[in-house]
Amino acid sequence: MKINKLKINGFGNLKNKEIELSDKINIIYGKNESGKSTLNKFIVDMFYGISKNKRGKEFSDYDRFKPWDFEEFSGKIEYTLDNNEKYEVFRDFNKKNPIIYNSNAEDISKNFNIDKTNGSEFFIEQTNIDENMFLSSHVSMQQEVVLSTNDQNVLLQKLANIVGTGDDNISYKKAVEKLNKKQLEEIGTSRSQGRPINVVKEELYDLQDEFGELEEYKDKKYEVEENKNRLQDELKRNEENFEYLKELKKIQDEEKQEKEKNNINEQIISENNKSINEFRLNKEKLQSEIEELEREEKKNAKENNVKKGKNKKLQIGFSIFTIVCLIMVILNIFVTKINILTLVFALGAVLGIVAIIFSLLKSKSNGQVNISQNSENISILKEKLSGINSQIELLEKNNETRKEEISKNNERVDLSLSARKNELQNKYKNISLENIARVEEQIERVQNNINNNKLELHRLDLDKENIMPRLEKLASIEERIVELKEQEDVLNKNNDAIELAKEVLEIAYKKMKENVSPKFTESLSQNIDKISNGRYKNIRINDETGIIVEKENGEYIDASKLSVGTIDQLYISLRLAAINEISKEKMPIILDESFAYFDTERLKNILEYLNKEYSSNQIIIFTCTNREKEALNELNIEYNNVEL
Repeated sequence: MKINKLKINGFGNLKNKEIELSDKINIIYGKNESGKSTLNKFIVDMFYGISKNKRGKEFSDYDRFKPWDFEEFSGKIEYTLDNNEKYEVFRDFNKKNPIIYNSNAEDISKNFNIDKTNGSEFFIEQTNIDENMFLSSHVSMQQEVVLSTNDQNVLLQKLANIVGTGDDNISYKKAVEKLNKKQLEEIGTSRSQGRPINVVKEELYDLQDEFGELEEYKDKKYEVEENKNRLQDELKRNEENFEYLKELKKIQDEEKQEKEKNNINEQIISENNKSINEFRLNKEKLQSEIEELEREEKKNAKENNVKKGKNKKLQIGFSIFTIVCLIMVILNIFVTKINILTLVFALGAVLGIVAIIFSLLKSKSNGQVNISQNSENISILKEKLSGINSQIELLEKNNETRKEEISKNNERVDLSLSARKNELQNKYKNISLENIARVEEQIERVQNNINNNKLELHRLDLDKENIMPRLEKLASIEERIVELKEQEDVLNKNNDAIELAKEVLEIAYKKMKENVSPKFTESLSQNIDKISNGRYKNIRINDETGIIVEKENGEYIDASKLSVGTIDQLYISLRLAAINEISKEKMPIILDESFAYFDTERLKNILEYLNKEYSSNQIIIFTCTNREKEALNELNIEYNNVEL
């Protein structure tokens, strides 16, 4: 695999940079703080993504490399796999997943698995190398090799770790020691004191004793509960009886009210009938009186007619007399003018007129007085008769209304109240009373039963209140016992897990030493022999002697006695020995200030060795000096120079 091109839009202190790399050796030169390590981190994060987890550091990688004065936090990397398939990856570091393009610029991001935590795993699928393995083998960060003499033991430990476990950050011995310490501190043993497992077992022992003493209250509680349930059932039945009797009494009271209404209506009808009979008697009397007055009125009318005839004759005589007198007056006036005779005739005429008027008035008044008196009496009696008829009619209508009301009441009692009784009986099917006819007595008896039930329930509640604190304590103890047993189970499982981890670790360590470590040490020995020009030949690493190196004269010396530069050679040799064993791809070798402790001879040896033995691998060297370029120039080795 080869990285062809890098485009940094914004990452740390790098912005708007494009870098093209060759397939062979690339020297990336820059002064301190110019962004070499940032570019190294950019390459790794383009493949695996950037972490927002602090992991014990003050700042996460995301916070550390996000530009504070620039909006863009993105870039693109172009690379070619060993099968000549080309890919471009654009990554916005604010997002978890990148966009992956094939050689035709088609988005193929969905072709790769996406992990919920780490995002797209495209590079792992393509190379079979995860980020930790990539950093442990192919990438050498600056801080890993720039060590003082006092820190040589750190690098030596890394060498021992990678040979023993395959990871330079994992030591088998320290791993076992940590597991033993974790096992003792977080779990404990049967012989330890004050450890979690010991504390749990002691508390369990004490609580189980107390639990046995309190458990007898469970039976008492069950007895109280049974009695309470029985009384509650009885109370429920009595309350149902009580409700049934109340509703039944309500229906019976309504029946009684309807009957009382009927009785009242029947009494009123009886009284109305008496009044009607009295009115009818009075009516007969009035009718007799009216008939008598009408007969008398007819008689008076007849007499008045006779008198009217006599008066009429008299009136005619007076009229003739008056007319004669008037004629004589007129003749006397025209003939003899006014004289005594004229005055006599005039006076006669006036007297005749007065007599006529008097006669008329007298005849009219005598007849009229008798007739009007009878008519007035008849009218009064007829009015009384009409009033009596109205009273009779009202009383008869009132009787009809009340009879209709009696009929309706009887119908309602027969239908509605009977239906309600049936509904009540259906509603309370389970009611069994001794005598429902005497409802009020039954209500009183049931009420007494209810009161007795409630008193007994109250007594049982008091008993329960005395028992409950003990049972609550028993329950809390039981819960605590369950918790402790769960804790004990967890501790035992954790202990089993640690024991299993130690067992697996030991098996893996043995297999590593038997199968992998010899290959590593052999490859390491060959590499150091070539890098050191035969000064150091064989490397041996074991638990007892640690790392020992064979000198040219055959003597083995402890690696701690070697110079820092030689130890660096050992470390790089070990990484190079592992490179081609862990991936199906010929991965780039990235070295960041890895030759700081190399003298000129060692530097030339390692560069020549890399150029010859790892010609299939792309090599990227970050440096702040011209030493690497000068050495390559002296060795006539071609390289691509990039300046930041």
